[in-house]
Amino acid sequence: MGTPTFAELGLSTKVLDAVTSAGYETPTPIQAGAIPHALAGKDVLGIAQTGTGKTAAFVLPMISRIEKGRARARMPRTLILEPTRELAAQVEENFIKYGKNHRLNIALLIGGVSFDEQDRKLERGADVLIATPGRLLDHFERGKLLLTGVDILVIDEADRMLDMGFIPDIERICKLIPFTRQTLFFSATMPPEITKLTEQFLQAPVRVEVARPSTTAANVTQRIVKSKGKAWDKRETLRNLIRAEEAELKNAIIFCNRKVDVSELFRSLIKHEFDAGALHGDMDQRARMATLEGFRAGKLKLLVASDVAARGLDIPDVSHVFNFDVPIHAEDYVHRIGRTGRAGRSGKAFTIVTRSDQKYLDAIEKLTGQDIEWLDGDLTSLSTDAEDEAPARGRGRSGSKTRGGKTRDAKEAKETREKAEKAADKSERTEKSERKDNIREANAARADNADRKRGQRKPDKEDGDAPLGFGEDMPDFMKIAIRA
Repeated sequence: MGTPTFAELGLSTKVLDAVTSAGYETPTPIQAGAIPHALAGKDVLGIAQTGTGKTAAFVLPMISRIEKGRARARMPRTLILEPTRELAAQVEENFIKYGKNHRLNIALLIGGVSFDEQDRKLERGADVLIATPGRLLDHFERGKLLLTGVDILVIDEADRMLDMGFIPDIERICKLIPFTRQTLFFSATMPPEITKLTEQFLQAPVRVEVARPSTTAANVTQRIVKSKGKAWDKRETLRNLIRAEEAELKNAIIFCNRKVDVSELFRSLIKHEFDAGALHGDMDQRARMATLEGFRAGKLKLLVASDVAARGLDIPDVSHVFNFDVPIHAEDYVHRIGRTGRAGRSGKAFTIVTRSDQKYLDAIEKLTGQDIEWLDGDLTSLSTDAEDEAPARGRGRSGSKTRGGKTRDAKEAKETREKAEKAADKSERTEKSERKDNIREANAARADNADRKRGQRKPDKEDGDAPLGFGEDMPDFMKIAIRA
C-alpha cells in the first residue's frame, strides 16, 4: 500500500485547500499516522525526530475539528503547550497558514510581551490558545483565564519540557482541564519520566512512531573534528571549518552549551569579519524574533545559539550545523543536527571535540547506535598541549627540573616568599590591633565628655548610694513657696 494523500486522511475541504495552497501534496509519515486518529477524537502519542512535520500533524486535524462553534471570553477551546517562545510563535504561524479559510481567534501567551495585549485577546475569546507553561499559569493566577472549556490539549516537545523543568507545571495545568478532553502528545524521545507522564494523562492513546527514538536523519553527513581544549583553539578550529565549507555553506547554526559562550563566540566571529547573529534565552523577545527573522530571510549567514533554538525552529533550508560544544545530554545532539537536512534536503553537521569531551561523544554514539566518522584523525593524533602538561612536570621527583630551574632553587624561592608573607601578616595583625585599641579609647573619651556635659555621669559603685529624687540638682521652679 502506497503513501496516502492529504485528501485521503479525512481533513475538511477548507483545510485541504490551505494545504494545497501551501504547496504540500503528500503527508509525512507522522502526519499520515497521526491525523486520522486525531480527527477521530482519540488520544495520540506521537514519537518522531525533529523536522518530520509533526507540527502539521496536530494543527491540521485541530482546525478541521473546531471549524464549528465559537469561543467564549477567557475560555479557550483548545490549548497547545510549547517549551519555548520561538516554538510557540511558529505554531501560531502554522495556524495562520493552514487556517486562512477560517476565522479563528488565536491567542499567543509567551513571555516578553505585554500582559494587557494578551488579556485583550483572551477577552475576545480564543479558539486556539498557544502558550508556554509559565506565562499560561501567570494569566490563570491573575484570574484572566479559565481552562474548563478546553476540548483539545496538545503537549509538544515533551522531552524538552522535561529538560527545562516544566513537568510540574504541565501536571498542574492538566488538572485544570476537563478530564474528557482529547490529548495529543508529541516527543522526540521517550525517557522514563515522559512515559510516566503519558500513562497519567492519556486515555488509551494510539501510539504513532515513525522513527526509532534518538535516530539521526540519514541525509545529514556527520563528522567529528578534533581540537585542543582552550577556548581560542576551538574558535580557530571553527573558523577554519567555516572557511573550508565556504563553497557549500549557505547558512549555518552554531550551537554552544552555555549562554556566556554564545556571546563570546558571537563577538569573536564578528571580530574576524564573519556575518553572524546570536540567539539565547537572556535576550528579550523582540531581539530574539528580529534575529530569527534575519536568519530566515538570509540576512544573517551564521546563527550562534544555545539549546533554546535546538528544537522545532522552522528554518527549512539550513545547510550546516556546527556543534562548537559537544552537548552534555546525548538527546540534544539529535535535535541540534536535525536543524539541517530537513524536508528531504541534504545537510552537514560538524562537532568539535576535545579530550575532555570523550565521555559525551561516547554517549552520543551509544544513543544513536552509530560511530561518527572523524574528519581528520581522532584525538590520538592531536599534539600534546605543553601548557596543560606543565603542572604535571612540576610535580616530578626531587632533583627533576622545571621551566624555572632546578627544584632546589624553586624550593628556596618558595620558602623566602612564605617568610615574607608571614612577616607581612604579623605586621598587618599588629597594626589592626593597635587601630582597634585607639578606636576603643577614643570612643570611651567621647562618652565621658558627653556624660560630663549633660551632668549625668553614671555613678561608680564606690560613690555610695544613689541620690533620692533630684538630689542637689533640684530645679529652681520647684523651690517657689506655695501660698496657703
